[in-house]
Amino acid sequence: MASSPPATLSPNRTRSFGTETTMNYDKDQTDAKPLLSRGSSVSGCSFNQMQRRRVSGKLAKPERQQSLSRDIGHAAAETYLLTRLTITLLRYLGVGYRWITRLAALGIYAALLMPGFLQVAYYYFFSSQVRRSIVYGDQPRNRLDLYLPKSLDGPKPVVAFVTGGAWIIGYKAWGSLLGQQLAERDIIVACIDYRNFPQGTISDMVTDASQGISFICNNIAEYGGDPNRIYLMGQSAGAHISACALLDQAIREAKGEESISWSVFQIKAYFGLSGGSIGNTEQNKFLLTCGYSIMEGEESLKRFSPGVRIEDPSIRNAVFLLPPVILFHGTADYSVPSFASKDFAAALQRLGAQTELILFDGKTHSDLFLQDPLRGGKDDMFDHLVAVIHAGDEEALAKDAMAPPRRRLVPEVLLRMASHISPF
Repeated sequence: MASSPPATLSPNRTRSFGTETTMNYDKDQTDAKPLLSRGSSVSGCSFNQMQRRRVSGKLAKPERQQSLSRDIGHAAAETYLLTRLTITLLRYLGVGYRWITRLAALGIYAALLMPGFLQVAYYYFFSSQVRRSIVYGDQPRNRLDLYLPKSLDGPKPVVAFVTGGAWIIGYKAWGSLLGQQLAERDIIVACIDYRNFPQGTISDMVTDASQGISFICNNIAEYGGDPNRIYLMGQSAGAHISACALLDQAIREAKGEESISWSVFQIKAYFGLSGGSIGNTEQNKFLLTCGYSIMEGEESLKRFSPGVRIEDPSIRNAVFLLPPVILFHGTADYSVPSFASKDFAAALQRLGAQTELILFDGKTHSDLFLQDPLRGGKDDMFDHLVAVIHAGDEEALAKDAMAPPRRRLVPEVLLRMASHISPF
């Protein structure tokens, strides 16, 4: 696999052009060299100082002492919320023949993957490594979940993750499988929840995501995270929302605004999974089906399409402030076709942003995020993600080289059947 040549990034964001890589699963793969991440420092505090603050400060984390009844009550509340989200989705999509058949396919798809979902749900509700529903703001759904490594013997890198869900059924628990598997590699994952439509529109979602990122940047040291190694990631609609939040922040900083609670320089790299830009609405079937209510009208699409917005000469300086951008996409993705990431990457590269696009032959919208992680074993996207995060940390890379293969959670026959019936 080709990779971008190493580049030294100064605080002024020197220009560096990216690459496009296609992963073919019919051929042997070589290990990927990660795109070089930045080494900017945002805190002068030592880890020992952070540990002392964790014990004595107001944000000191309490010992985990949750009763079984509390966990069961939380599970019931989560189940109620998921049921409500499903009903909301059906109400806005319409209960016609097409959507009834897709709902049936979704039910069968979920049943086939249920052996894996049950194991992940047990981990989510009962593991002492998961801190659920930490409040980061004062709006509804302003909560995040933290997935912590077993050992917090030093400050750990952090991934701030914004889940997908078609802007309607996004939920923080969707990131539990990713959180569990990255935590096994000594990486903290913070899954940010946000208001969905119709509770909020796209500007509310971007505001929520930005506020969640701010909380992570300013408080993650209290949970054992390294504030100098924070990465931003989004999947599907979450990739779109997080990209909007990152670009908005870069524009504020390019304009010299002083009232900011976090900085793009605190983000080492941005990972976009099966997302991209929504500028071409004729090719975006979801927007054509649901109208423009989510995006606050057709006239607002430009503002909330990062690939289009960065072409505006008035904000060109903001592009140079962006962290390295790494986009992952499957070529057989029909929910969000891979051209969305291709177009976004091309626009970024034209403007000199450090960008890498990695395409996976034959992979669908759900393969990279669900089926492949549930399959266990070697996973090129996961390996590349971990390699970027651990770049420069020889001890972590050595541990990665010796790490056991990820555990299979679903039998192969069920995964193949699920791939055939998947509505995504």
